[in-house]
Amino acid sequence: MEQKNITYTKYTAEDFGLFESLFYDSDIMLYVTGKALTKAEASAKFGSILAINDSDENLGCFKVYDSNNEFLGDCKLEWSRHDSTKLEIGYIVKKDYWGQGYGTRICTDMLSLANVFFPEVSIIGLIDPANIASKRLLEKFGFESYFIGEEDGLPTEKLILKRPTA
Repeated sequence: MEQKNITYTKYTAEDFGLFESLFYDSDIMLYVTGKALTKAEASAKFGSILAINDSDENLGCFKVYDSNNEFLGDCKLEWSRHDSTKLEIGYIVKKDYWGQGYGTRICTDMLSLANVFFPEVSIIGLIDPANIASKRLLEKFGFESYFIGEEDGLPTEKLILKRPTA
């Protein structure tokens, strides 16, 4: 597969326009929240992202760009809000870039980031159980399903990449 040259930059307060281009799209959000976000919901979510980015120098929510400086989507590697002993990985790719290997590259890079700063911390991914593509992607990296149900009012499947502890 062709190597995808992409870069990651943490969101800043000036990036709300890029952020909302993802979260107002109902096709993209189908497997995230079940629907596009309202302006108020997007603003609240973006505020929480900025807080996450301020809380840890090495972790956060990142804008993703290709080698032509095209905005591809976003991703995150952060402490899980449901289990603070684990990291959580996430990614959203704009529809124009689906099926082109960017999800694989993003996961590779976020897992590499975790390996550098937190090599012994297990990592979880939360997906909609109907999102077969995301499940296959995480399984390709060794994640295993351990929960299927509802969380925060949404259908949820949790997968974990267990890593050795000290």
